Amino acid sequence: MRRRGYEFRNKLTLLFFFISLFPLSTFARQFVLVLSKEDLEDIGTTPSTSIDDGDSSSTTTTTEWDEFSDSEESDNKTEDQLDPGSWRLIFEPDSSFSSSSNYPVLTNNTNLDESRYYSGVRKMIAAVSSGGDPRLMDEAATEIEEAAIDGYPHAQSVLGFLFGTGQLKEKSSAKAFLHHHFASQGNMQSKMALAYTYYRQNMHEKAVKLYAELAEAAVSSFLISKDPVLEPVRIHSGTEENSEGLRKSRGEDNEDFQITEYQAQKGNAGAMYKMGIFYYFGVRGVRRNHAKAFSWFLKAAEKGEPHSMELLGEMYARGAGVERNYTKALGWLTLASKQQHFSAYNGLGYMYVKGYGVEKKNYTKAMEYFEKAAENEDAVGHYNLGLLYLKGIGVKKDVRIACSFFITAASAGQPKAFFQLAKMFHTGIGLKKNLGKATQLYKVVAERGPWTYLSRWALESYLKGEVGKAFILYSRMAELGYEIAQSNAAWILDKYGERSMCMGESGFCTDTERHQRAHALWWQASEQGNEHAAILIGDAYYYGRGTERDYDRAAEAYMHARSQANAQAMFNLGYMHEHGEGVPFDLHLAKRYYDQALLTDPAAKLPVTLALMSLWIRTNYADSFMVDLIDSLPEVYPKVGAWVEDFVLDEGNATILTLCVCLLTVLYFRERQRRNAAAAAADVALQPQPNHHDIH
Repeated sequence: MRRRGYEFRNKLTLLFFFISLFPLSTFARQFVLVLSKEDLEDIGTTPSTSIDDGDSSSTTTTTEWDEFSDSEESDNKTEDQLDPGSWRLIFEPDSSFSSSSNYPVLTNNTNLDESRYYSGVRKMIAAVSSGGDPRLMDEAATEIEEAAIDGYPHAQSVLGFLFGTGQLKEKSSAKAFLHHHFASQGNMQSKMALAYTYYRQNMHEKAVKLYAELAEAAVSSFLISKDPVLEPVRIHSGTEENSEGLRKSRGEDNEDFQITEYQAQKGNAGAMYKMGIFYYFGVRGVRRNHAKAFSWFLKAAEKGEPHSMELLGEMYARGAGVERNYTKALGWLTLASKQQHFSAYNGLGYMYVKGYGVEKKNYTKAMEYFEKAAENEDAVGHYNLGLLYLKGIGVKKDVRIACSFFITAASAGQPKAFFQLAKMFHTGIGLKKNLGKATQLYKVVAERGPWTYLSRWALESYLKGEVGKAFILYSRMAELGYEIAQSNAAWILDKYGERSMCMGESGFCTDTERHQRAHALWWQASEQGNEHAAILIGDAYYYGRGTERDYDRAAEAYMHARSQANAQAMFNLGYMHEHGEGVPFDLHLAKRYYDQALLTDPAAKLPVTLALMSLWIRTNYADSFMVDLIDSLPEVYPKVGAWVEDFVLDEGNATILTLCVCLLTVLYFRERQRRNAAAAAADVALQPQPNHHDIH
């Protein structure tokens, strides 16, 4: 047993620990959890017990998911079971339902409500496609409302979405909350929307319970030995489209995909493995297809590719794309481990803990396999060892050691470890009780759940030019608390305007409704750490775009962005201090902000230099006409810009101006040549002539 080595190494965590969590790579901003001595103080004194101790007197509710339990129920749940009411029937009709019909068979009231629900959602999606159709959206809202009145939870969830966004319904946060509350008993996305509502209001006692249930469903969908691969894409970079990110997400039309496919067809094992990854996880815009993934993994494995062997074992163990067969799963995992593919040891350990594909359970052997994985810096290996100590499986229960293993795994980005640390913060067992940190960690895990398919469909729609469909899908995700969806939806509104197919209370959104909705989305994104969103919110208040001009709130938004080291926000705050707008007039503080902007981003050198010149003039020539001239520039600049846009950039005028510039250039150079020639002639004339008397 190598326990002493692990204990010695993990004692370092008792001093001070930073865990950098990367929840969704591009799905959210980087989240940093700081564990201090105070958080860790209970590790050494907590009695050796498990979290689920069966104490009925306990007032804390914990989740029931147990990866190493004897039950096979959690292993057999599909994504549709984990996320009932999924829109997969509409976007991926062949992947979830065995019926050839797109709608359930109508045999009783339940099926009638289900049919109304899916018909309504289908019409809602169609209403924002191909030019938009408010009449069809109205029909969709009617059908969904009829099913909701009958108590169908999934219809109640979508009705809450319509009220929350004000689509063919009067916008009402109260009604949205009420419908989501009733729907949350059977709809996970409504539970997510409620949890996010509580989270925004710092109501951690309510939010933590909902996020705990959502995180439990999420981890139930994770793989045995691999982290879930999620690739949500931010469709914009600042104010511009994220062309590089979108280029890589065009699925089978992407050049990189086609090159990989060509290499795979030529027998390259690594390319075969990549093809399997594309289809198994549905990354780079490729539609998921487990059958194709299995085929490519099998071809790669036959050529000795160990990663593919491991994933074949995973697919056989889960019954994904192939009939479940634990014996074959064990065989492929064993082959992978023999090639020193260390993460495969986790799969083998799992099989021995559960007793799958082996004669009987063997906790000692499972421990050995997990230790081999952990010794080779595999985060899942650390997590699995933590779980053994937490549950007392094959070893004496020890929450202190379990917590140390979870911290090590979490520091490497292992989402299941986030879940276990969240439970510890939630219950106060292993870590000091902290509902705020528990809520944050549960949220990170919950946002990796099966409902993330919405992002994949939204991106697919956007790449096809179906902006309205992409917008409504991102809007749905935004309601669930996904920062990237909030910023994507807001950017579509700002970028595409009427082409976004935004639906308002009585048809297409008015300009005011669009501005207000974009403003609300940017604000939500800024709350979750998106500094670009905070800048846009500040600009909206500063210039009065979509809202009343409010310098105080503009300064507040810029301060929020500045706290995230945003140079633009620093510059804006310097300007506001220079002019006393929303903040006190203070030239010294203005200079400090300008200097900070330059230190943060060297590209700000030109504007900062001009701003510092302005400050120098204000300081030394406070009552001169130059200060009045500087103050008039913000009014003159838009007029000059409008003149350039309306007159200079007009196609006909631009051509004439170009010809004039060319003519003037030619005339300038000819005049310059003439003057140079004249000057040269004058120089020759002025040169002293030789004296004939000197020539002898």
